[in-house]
Amino acid sequence: MNIDKHAIIPLAAMVASVVLLGCERPPPEVVQGGYRGLAMEHLKNPRLLEASYEKNVPPEALPQANPGGPLATDVYENIQVLTDLSMADFTRLMVAVTMWVSPEEGCNYCHVPGDFASDNIYTKVVSRQMFAMTRRANASWKDHVADTGITCYTCHRGKPVPEYLWVTDPGPDQPSAVVPTGQNIAGYSTVAYSSLPFDPFTPYLDQENEIRIIGDTALPAGNRNSIKQAEWTYGLMMHLSDALGVNCTYCHNSRSFYDWGQSTPQRLTAWHAIRHVREMNQDYIWPLNEVLPESRKGPYGDPFRINCKTCHQGAYKPLYGAQMLKDYPSLSGPTAPPSYGPKAKAATSSEETPAAEAAVSAEPQQL
Repeated sequence: MNIDKHAIIPLAAMVASVVLLGCERPPPEVVQGGYRGLAMEHLKNPRLLEASYEKNVPPEALPQANPGGPLATDVYENIQVLTDLSMADFTRLMVAVTMWVSPEEGCNYCHVPGDFASDNIYTKVVSRQMFAMTRRANASWKDHVADTGITCYTCHRGKPVPEYLWVTDPGPDQPSAVVPTGQNIAGYSTVAYSSLPFDPFTPYLDQENEIRIIGDTALPAGNRNSIKQAEWTYGLMMHLSDALGVNCTYCHNSRSFYDWGQSTPQRLTAWHAIRHVREMNQDYIWPLNEVLPESRKGPYGDPFRINCKTCHQGAYKPLYGAQMLKDYPSLSGPTAPPSYGPKAKAATSSEETPAAEAAVSAEPQQL
């Protein structure tokens, strides 16, 4: 058999490319997270990790304001959340927020030119609610954010609208008989491109459904847990894994995903995180829906909401644990109730045990 020597090189290159497509460069590093033999390991690709580090570099902090001086409320009108800040601290924070959220648009993104006290622009109303939400997170959700805390930059990263948000997804245009419960549509990044229900956020990060897939009674005597529930749960877990850049064993022991006693401490943080995100969506973002334009809503008319990737963006800790809050302690002032919506009228900053706080302190059972 005669083989054209000119065809050998392209053929060899094609074969080599097919082989190399299945390889990852450079070789991943393995970090042991539990006893050997339990597969409690985290795989890290140094090349991808370096790129992630570069993406998560926080901006340099502004110089601290001089202490003392009059309160901002003595100088400016219509301050409703940051009422405890001096004029110097208030001005410094406004400059920082402008860089974090609207570096190109400037102050006029949230303010009516020439009338900073006016609320006749929806972004002003939204930003006030976001200040209240951020202060609430830093003051009352330390089981999730610890002392690292969050700032506006944690989510926005220099963009007026954070890059990673979600709305209730109507799914692909398929007959209901093909995908009756919204699963098996490979390609949805919400569940890391797995064939799982593509919207696990609405039932778990918006509605108050418990994440329980392992029954504690024998079938058929009262066990209401189903395969469908398991698929929704695994969809959310795939999102968590993708959002934090980790695998399942970051929180769970692979020999018993159910057992809290064999889980890592990160699982408890995740338990609080799910409830924290749910509170932010329910109490701070949904009430804004009546003032948001249609461009800030989904196909069902619901607002853009938060999930794990909004803050984490592929890092196991947002910004890999950079403590921006210590440079901006004014974002962890008195716990502020929602500043807009029905709960804003009923809530007060002197509440001792809000319902959400009681939920945080409850003994976790299942994630």
